[in-house]
Amino acid sequence: MKKKYKWGILAPGKMSAKFTRGLKLLENVELYAVGSRDLNRARQFAEEFGFKKYFGSYEELVSDPDLEVVYIASPHSYHYEHTMLCLRHKKAVICEKALALNSREVEGMINEAARQNIFLMEALWPPFQPIYRKTRELLLSGEPGKIVHLNARFSFQPPFDPIDRKFNLSLGGGSLLDIGIYPVIDAMYFLGVPSEVKAKASFIQTGSEDSISIIFSYDDRRMATLYSSFRTNGGIGCDLLCENGNLFFSRARDMSQRLTVALNGKEDIEYSLLPDGMGYQFEAAEVMNCLDEGKLQSEVVPHSFSLNLMNTLDRIRKAAGIIFPGRD
Repeated sequence: MKKKYKWGILAPGKMSAKFTRGLKLLENVELYAVGSRDLNRARQFAEEFGFKKYFGSYEELVSDPDLEVVYIASPHSYHYEHTMLCLRHKKAVICEKALALNSREVEGMINEAARQNIFLMEALWPPFQPIYRKTRELLLSGEPGKIVHLNARFSFQPPFDPIDRKFNLSLGGGSLLDIGIYPVIDAMYFLGVPSEVKAKASFIQTGSEDSISIIFSYDDRRMATLYSSFRTNGGIGCDLLCENGNLFFSRARDMSQRLTVALNGKEDIEYSLLPDGMGYQFEAAEVMNCLDEGKLQSEVVPHSFSLNLMNTLDRIRKAAGIIFPGRD
């Protein structure tokens, strides 16, 4: 029988609710504690989802001696602070993307995890999903040939609120770190680190960008065009244009996934995939599998991928003129 791990939630909210629904699908999870700066909010979340304890501060949460794993879902600008707090209290961490605001902070988090000999993983949804695994399987078969061009996008139209984390520059606001990170992940997962990065952003009155277009170039003539926006309702998708045909995958906001395989001279094949729990349980299962095996990082989302991802996001921000005051 697998060991059960006592999980904690740092910063309960919409994202934490989605992740917890995934946790509830796993037999080796114990919903243990919730921590919030608002005691009443922590209590309500704990009662709704069945956590045993709740705390009115993050320090109280991580000081609980029985807590083993913490999921962090605070705004981007607090990820460094909250991850370091957990690591220094010897708690394994899975922290929401983007892991931090810049590569310097990510390096600090990785170094602290190594010093404390504690597990750390960025909560990246895509690499664990059936649609990614199936696409990778097809590419490894060699049938589509090599990818020549990748085109990825993520855009939707949320209501504007200047203090909301999506638009608030002090919270790491802007489409890039909130949703643009997904097209960037697509490109880096399937093509690797680009040799050249170009980007152009559209800015709003809060100082954050609400749309960004990005071009990646690679030394072997491959390219990627990436787009994220809060101004358009373009959905979520990625097109892999290959030597012998194309692979198109997309997902809806309910995390239902679709893959179309359109190879030259063959009938199109479609796959429709809808994982239980919106697919968040796969990330949690990976954390516990790593802990079972005594690993300090995941092979699916290793520290090197998170650092390369943040280095690339830094390059994009520099090219587009995106600055987080006091953090750059």
